Amino acid sequence: MTAPVEAAAARVTVVGIGADGWAGLAEPGRAALRDAEVVLGGPRQLALVAGRTRAEARPWPSPMLPALPELFAGLRGRRVCALASGDPMLHGLGTTLTRVLGAAAVDVLSHPSSVSLACARLGWAVDSVEVVSAVGRPLAALRRVLAPGARLLVLSEGPATPGEVAALLAADGWADSALAVFEQLGGPAERRLDGTAGAWAHPPGDPLNLVAVQCAAGPDARPRAVTPGLPDDAYDHDGQLTKREVRAVTLALLGPRPGELLWDVGAGNGSIAVEWSRAHPTCRAVAVEPDPARAARITANADALGVPGVRVVTGRAPDALDGLPDPDAVFIGGGLTAEGVPARCWDALRPGGRLVANAVTVESEGVLAAARSRHGGELTRLSVARAAPVGGFTGWRPAMPVTIWSVTKPMGTSG
Repeated sequence: MTAPVEAAAARVTVVGIGADGWAGLAEPGRAALRDAEVVLGGPRQLALVAGRTRAEARPWPSPMLPALPELFAGLRGRRVCALASGDPMLHGLGTTLTRVLGAAAVDVLSHPSSVSLACARLGWAVDSVEVVSAVGRPLAALRRVLAPGARLLVLSEGPATPGEVAALLAADGWADSALAVFEQLGGPAERRLDGTAGAWAHPPGDPLNLVAVQCAAGPDARPRAVTPGLPDDAYDHDGQLTKREVRAVTLALLGPRPGELLWDVGAGNGSIAVEWSRAHPTCRAVAVEPDPARAARITANADALGVPGVRVVTGRAPDALDGLPDPDAVFIGGGLTAEGVPARCWDALRPGGRLVANAVTVESEGVLAAARSRHGGELTRLSVARAAPVGGFTGWRPAMPVTIWSVTKPMGTSG
């Protein structure tokens, strides 16, 4: 997360505005714009208030985010307004500016969001929908929330997004899902287009649009739970995979919480990083894997299972861990016997963080026993057997037992 710049560098009022422009603004937003010396916004937003304010109109620099600290430092002491589409605090500009400037330097005047307007048109309760933003983000994140009967709203990147949503749904077995595209929501040019994902025939339209999806699973759809323990065949793998039952226990011990970061060290084909990230949209993961082919599979698995934000580092621990942000949790699935790996992971782990390591060899079990003697925690031996044919009958085929070390780093501990 970016550290806020000095609050004294600038103060800004963020004004949410809809497609109806000045006519839809409440008086506080109008007053802020009339009183402003500088108004920041995109070209479309600035055009909506042209002639309504004497302020200097400035379009955002491109790329915007890295330029913001210097931009606002140069506006110190001036009355600044920034225009944002709809509700600035819903996947919007307000959240970006509070992160960069600090909440104390930002005043937000909200406007009904496109999400609220779309739900009003559809008769959907706002708290019943999943919202996925495709603005500057991979559309593959849509896969995480696909479920029979689910109601989804996709914030579009541009005119091509509706067609891309339809194509993704059709390819993944959700072709019968109903789509409604709302263009220029709340404005005089508002338009609605309807169809199904598999038969979507509308050409690209207005760049300001939102896609509503009522999910309908076809015979080829594979809905996935967000709870840990996806089937092994949900992954493309070469056998280097934490098996389903062990994975479920491992993730329960790691205990993903919103906003936390996981290091998946010796990630294999990435199942722990993927399922950690599926637990909540704000969960983040870095998968560290020395084998390039497996590292490529991690990226493919993350994309296929709706968490394209999983970061993959191709390299061998502990050196590959240098420069990574400190984790809230660490899983060591491979490389336990490499010199310095457990110590490096423990030192980086934030106080209160959880570390889980799995071993299947005598040598790696010895590493876990030594680590437990230094840091405490629990050792668990997990044995799993699956039913399999034995001639004309069925018997139990045991997998290799797995030893699991789990430990929580005490608060107030460093290193």
